[in-house]
Amino acid sequence: YGECDVGNWTGITQVAAGGEHTVGLKSDGTVVAVGQNNLGQCDTGSWTGITQVAAGPWHTVGIKPDGTVVAAGFNFVGQCDTGGWSGITQVAAGAYHTVGLRSDDTVVAVGDNGDGQCAVGNWTDITQVAAGAYHTVGVKSDGTVVAVGLEVELAKWDLIEAAP
Repeated sequence: YGECDVGNWTGITQVAAGGEHTVGLKSDGTVVAVGQNNLGQCDTGSWTGITQVAAGPWHTVGIKPDGTVVAAGFNFVGQCDTGGWSGITQVAAGAYHTVGLRSDDTVVAVGDNGDGQCAVGNWTDITQVAAGAYHTVGVKSDGTVVAVGLEVELAKWDLIEAAP
């Protein structure tokens, strides 16, 4: 889909890789994106003043200098419903959810919570967040880690790998 067509990009300060798209944050705060755009995940051309980007398989999110968040792409279960967020210092994008770290070291999440991946409302003292397909992870200031979401038992994966 062209997700590797980044050869002419310059002035990039951060990159994020989604399912079939790639996003670049330029030093001037604008965002470029290439690859599959069937769900609008690359519709970032009008974004300005962005300080960080994240890409899920089918959506892209960015932080503005005032701590608000913009999002583009597939919003089937509300993973792009970040319009009411403020004070955000970092974002992460999972398959069907988006996570934001607030300046007060708490965490907010939107989107699919079917496996508990958005159950971060009681997290405090967090310094970094990450989002997997169906789980969310946070690092606390003391270096410990918290996580919520889907856990797949190794035995299930062994069965899948052993299948003909």
